[in-house]
Amino acid sequence: MANQSYATIGVIIGNRDFFPDKLVAEARTQIIDLFHQLNITPVMLSDADTKLGGVETFSEAQKCAALFKQHADSIEGILVVLPNFGDEKGVAETIKWSGLNVPVLIQAYPDDLGKMDVVNRRDAWCGKISVCNNLYQFGIKYSLTTKHVVSPTDESFIADLKNFLAVCRVVKGMRKVRIGAVGARPGAFNTVRYSEKILQRNGISVTTVDLSEILGNANKLTASDQSVKEKLEKIHAYAATGATPNDRLVQIAKLDVALADFMAANSLDATAIQCWTSLQQNYGCNVCTSMSMMSENMLPSACEVDVTGTLSMYAMQLASGSPSALVDWNNNYADDDTKCVLFHCGNWAKSFLPDITISTAPILGTSVGTENTYGALDGRTPAMPLTYGRISTDDCKGIIKAYIGEGELTNDSLNTFGNRAVAQINNLQGLMHYVCRNGFEHHVVMNASKTAGILKESFENYLGWETYTHG
Repeated sequence: MANQSYATIGVIIGNRDFFPDKLVAEARTQIIDLFHQLNITPVMLSDADTKLGGVETFSEAQKCAALFKQHADSIEGILVVLPNFGDEKGVAETIKWSGLNVPVLIQAYPDDLGKMDVVNRRDAWCGKISVCNNLYQFGIKYSLTTKHVVSPTDESFIADLKNFLAVCRVVKGMRKVRIGAVGARPGAFNTVRYSEKILQRNGISVTTVDLSEILGNANKLTASDQSVKEKLEKIHAYAATGATPNDRLVQIAKLDVALADFMAANSLDATAIQCWTSLQQNYGCNVCTSMSMMSENMLPSACEVDVTGTLSMYAMQLASGSPSALVDWNNNYADDDTKCVLFHCGNWAKSFLPDITISTAPILGTSVGTENTYGALDGRTPAMPLTYGRISTDDCKGIIKAYIGEGELTNDSLNTFGNRAVAQINNLQGLMHYVCRNGFEHHVVMNASKTAGILKESFENYLGWETYTHG
């Protein structure tokens, strides 16, 4: 997983007065050192604000809450540190009065079996249970470390903290994401219908635009325009152009300019585009290359106006720090019940396609003319880690739901065209039963990571979405 740091995290160091003071001071130093190593900015009380910078009394909780309020725009999560039993009310009151609605991670120190005397005893094992009990009573959501008690210098805690930072990114990003829906969904694809209202209730905004506006703006541009020349240079630098005629590359560049202008004007994080058949019939090329370039540059773009598909791409991108791709659950792989073929015609980010070439879309070409489908990409995804999943609005239930899981992309032979990959997933047949039984789309999202746990914690615990984790 990519190391995405530079987060700002609020820190609450719990204390209980009849435990040794030195434990709080030591914890504060350890956390500051660890945050420095991981490029995390701490927001925490100083030892001049309260006794050793800890939080125990209501007055100290108010001081810490006020500090968090001052930095509310930058704090992405809260780390609760328990060097001793701690004061459960002080922790809960701090979070409550801060007004922050961010992920919370609870860490508690382990006792040393050889130091169970009054001078060194911590009892944080017990204190953590009490803190969690109070947070539960207050209705505050929180995350747990892999080990119930763990030192901040332990490798498992460092991994937990990095995963927590990813959870913070996902939760923050999903609560304010802005998606552009370009054109109408293909008429034959009821499968990509979704509820804008349910998404908006969850903080997800959708900005729509008629495809004719984008094509109209693209047609106003010429090959001599500087913006088109710059896009054309980026296209040549991005992928081999194969047999694609120069005039079609110019068409692709003009369309890319129009899409970029639309995204900039509306401050969009992602797009879902009407990629067929109006585009080919009325403009004369595919938009796949532009979509691939956007996804590679962390502005995910999904085909067939699959808005919740691109939302899934964005979530996985936030979790992993790497691009995602929208794919079809497309074919069986011979008679291997654990493998299947993932396919699109295709617009996958370059990260998935080391042999990327700009080409045509043969299947689509049978109905709109292959000469009108230049811009589709050809390339095979090699073996790499796989996290897959899908977010969907269930309009009948009025909810957002999701499924996620992990597997592997393999190097098994696959003689076909377009963007393609072979996936191996444990109990794949059971997964397909779940997808079909619960009315999910034929589109799924893949990401070259192992981040299902991060997504589950984000979706289920903090966003309140019904989430199935396969396997």
